[in-house]
Amino acid sequence: MITEITANEFDRFAINHSLANFRQSSKYATLMAKNGYDRKYLAYYNKNKKLVGATMLLTKKIKHIFKYGYAPLGFLIDYKNKKMVSDFTAEIKKYAKKNHIIFIKINPEIPTYIIDEKLDKHELSNTEIINTLEENGYTKLKDNLNFESMMPRFNGFINLKKYDEKKIDKSTRNRINNAIRKGLEIETTQKNKIKDLYPFIENKKKLRNYLYYKNYFQIFNEELDADIFLVSINFDKFLKNSKAVFENELENNKIITEQLFKNNTEENIKRKMNSDRVLSDLKKDVIDATYSINKPNYYIAGAMCIKYKNRVHIVISGINELYKKMNANYFLHSEIIKYYKDNFDYLDMNGFSGDFSETSPYYGLNKFKLGFKPRLFEYIGEFDLIVNKRIYNFLLLTGFIQKEFNKKD
Repeated sequence: MITEITANEFDRFAINHSLANFRQSSKYATLMAKNGYDRKYLAYYNKNKKLVGATMLLTKKIKHIFKYGYAPLGFLIDYKNKKMVSDFTAEIKKYAKKNHIIFIKINPEIPTYIIDEKLDKHELSNTEIINTLEENGYTKLKDNLNFESMMPRFNGFINLKKYDEKKIDKSTRNRINNAIRKGLEIETTQKNKIKDLYPFIENKKKLRNYLYYKNYFQIFNEELDADIFLVSINFDKFLKNSKAVFENELENNKIITEQLFKNNTEENIKRKMNSDRVLSDLKKDVIDATYSINKPNYYIAGAMCIKYKNRVHIVISGINELYKKMNANYFLHSEIIKYYKDNFDYLDMNGFSGDFSETSPYYGLNKFKLGFKPRLFEYIGEFDLIVNKRIYNFLLLTGFIQKEFNKKD
């Protein structure tokens, strides 16, 4: 039996479920209610009247007529229990018909493959769940490689307890150190500084405006479950560090030059050319820092994170592209990891592209995130539970469904 329950009753059940996530919470429901959705909290009781499943269900109308449902990251049930899936599905379809819901979309946070450091896929036992869902009337949607779905189908997690900066990619480590040398500093706050963060994220998801993120932070921060990180440049530190490194490299260049005069080998020529390039870059840094020394420090990157149980989720992050060479994104993520590593277990990196080729439009994003050595998973994907097939097919043929779900969170 499925029945409606209060937000508090739902949260008490949800937080203890094995599939607990912040998008199946009353806070997330409150956020989505401010963005055109209605919300219901549903509890599922078995024949012994024991509470064994639940879901926060968002509903919305397409073209102001046809209503659909969406359970973010899926129902909170045991998907490996075939009988539960069957019984729950029958009950949720009854509820949907009674409430004129045409279909319900789910995207369970269930991994079907783990992807190793060589980017080879290894199947997990959860793939059988796909058959179970399809046998119960769920239609599996296209397995998108990129970010076409409501939620990313590929995601990576950093084990904060085992994280060791010495073991991440050398190039990533060098970029982090380079950012520190350039005077980057981090500010962590629980004040609503979305106005400072928004310039770095406004072009990432154009359908999400300033008010959306302001509400996002405000709702989750009522119980201090949200943090904002902002990166700025300390120009005094930038100038001091750049001068010191420049002087050291200048001495190194003189030594290499003397060695080159004595022994004109290809190796020494390469060393001299590399040192000249480094000196040129450092000289530019000194000039830039000197020019900016009297400017006030200002933000060049930022992120918003949500804390839920033992996990931290990077909801959104971005940088000022004019300062891309400052490696602000590497510094930002490194500092986020350091900030949470003692009090949480995992950091959710908020999605990867499943196309790992160098021709992928997301190759740079993947390479950046993979540099931190996360554990990478491929999820089960999206499913539609069709309640009224005739109207569902009509909405597909007219393109209304495609247009609606091009609006991703």
